[in-house]
Amino acid sequence: MVSVPDAVVLQDGETVVEEPMGPKDWSEMAMEAPCRAGDEKADRWRSLGIVWRNVILMALLHIGAVYSILVIPRAKPLTWVWSYVCFIVTALGVTAGAHRLWSHRSYRAKLPLRVFLAAANSMAFQNDIYEWARDHRVHHKFSETDADPHNATRGFFFAHIGWLFVRKHRDVIEKGKKLDVTDLLADPVVQFQRRYYKTSVLIMCFLVPTVVPWYFWGETLWNSYFLASILRYTVSLNVTWLVNSAAHMYGNRPYDQNISPRENRWVTFGAIGEGFHNFHHTFPFDYSTSEFGLRFNPTTCFIDLMCWMGLASNRKKASVETIQSRKLRTGDGSYGAVNSTQDKEA
Repeated sequence: MVSVPDAVVLQDGETVVEEPMGPKDWSEMAMEAPCRAGDEKADRWRSLGIVWRNVILMALLHIGAVYSILVIPRAKPLTWVWSYVCFIVTALGVTAGAHRLWSHRSYRAKLPLRVFLAAANSMAFQNDIYEWARDHRVHHKFSETDADPHNATRGFFFAHIGWLFVRKHRDVIEKGKKLDVTDLLADPVVQFQRRYYKTSVLIMCFLVPTVVPWYFWGETLWNSYFLASILRYTVSLNVTWLVNSAAHMYGNRPYDQNISPRENRWVTFGAIGEGFHNFHHTFPFDYSTSEFGLRFNPTTCFIDLMCWMGLASNRKKASVETIQSRKLRTGDGSYGAVNSTQDKEA
């Protein structure tokens, strides 16, 4: 065996004596180590594509919502009622509008109803109808993959709000470009809202909710702004996001146990009928997103009312036989396969 003294290196058979490291060398290495670690950490953040504007705005919004809770006792009861009315209108703009009408075409709506739902969707301030519906179609077609805008396999936080804090995965963009959205491009209401989206959001999401209580019953602008605008907007965002997060992780799967979406009663309550998510991903064309008809489903009640008034028609619905067959074939057995309460009327 050949022993090699300290500070000696064998290079191509020749013995090279190196200078021993002194205190200065060690101090330089110690200074360089945290710099390299810092650079690596910065590279990781850059690779995620953090959208800091969204991070800051959402943080400020939620801080404002927490403060709004302190405003509730000081506001007039009519302002509480008005804030809830705005919440319902906001929710319908997403559930009955961007989701069930424009994303899935599960029923038809006449022009006055489409205009109302577009205005309500601007009150929701969750991207314009065209972008919302396009991304939602990608979500269904490529659920729980990198092409899914809020892929739940990346964790609860990402599926809930984190997806808004980073730039879209390239698969989301590429797959979205390949989808057929000619119906959205041909809808004048959708295109009008997209063209004037920022103005419509300013009016519907912030100006109208704030001014109405002040003008009609003398509420302070401060109270009406924080309750009817900030708190209402924040709550409506989070109940919508729960459909992407909680309803993809917690609950039973009576229709298809091979997919991630679940039936979640708490999300159903908060999102006015959108928590029957295993059913919805199994039968995405069904206008009710549930086999239970009007029960626990205010959005379905609204659509049925619009049909009764002659403003909507052609509701699509999965048949009782189809639902029972699917339960027996792919369900987890958590709902009885013989006790469907679905209304047969379309």
